[in-house]
This record gives sequence, C-alpha cells and structure tokens, in this order.
Amino acid sequence: MNTEKKFVAINYICCKDHYKPRFEELFGSRAKAIDSMPGFINMEVLKPADGKSEYLIVSHWDSQESFKKWTSSPEFIEGHKRGFEDIRIAKEKGEELPMTSDFKTYEIIAK
Repeated sequence: MNTEKKFVAINYICCKDHYKPRFEELFGSRAKAIDSMPGFINMEVLKPADGKSEYLIVSHWDSQESFKKWTSSPEFIEGHKRGFEDIRIAKEKGEELPMTSDFKTYEIIAK
C-alpha cells in the first residue's frame, strides 16, 4: 500500500438546480486556502455525469487529525465564506437551502 494517502474526506454536496452554476463558480474561483494546510495532499471536485447526483469533493490527507485541524481552522472559514453566505441569505429569506453538505471520512485500505 502506498502510505502517502492515508485518509480521505468526501463531502457529498446536493445542490438545487438553480444553484448548480453558482456552486461550480465558487469552486472554479476558490480561495485555495486548503492547499497550504499541513497534511493536505490533494483534492478533486467531481461533477455528477448524470446531472442529478451529488457533487463530490474528495480530499486526501496524511491523517484524520490533519483533516480535523482543517475543518476547525480560520482557513476553512475563509475558504467557505461565500457558500456559507449564500446559505445564510436563504435562511434569512425563509427559502429552502440552495445546497446541503454531508462529510464522510474514510481510511484507504487498498489501491
């Protein structure tokens, strides 16, 4: 087993149809705050081929601890502030959220 990639976090993002272009814009112009985090290896943003499933944000880390430090860091808040703002505005207006997110984490056992 290649020990370089030990831990993977996958964020499953469900977007309302009207929000998909905005979501893709956010990632296309992302702050890249994650890129300099200790323990970060790489990330892929996967668009569903069927246009209906969730987007997947797959990040590779050297450890679960490094990932947890990222999610509680000021860089995490900075990297997500535009999406968080979109959600805040929808809540304020009493609208349905434009996207939902569900993180799941995995250890790599085989390649």
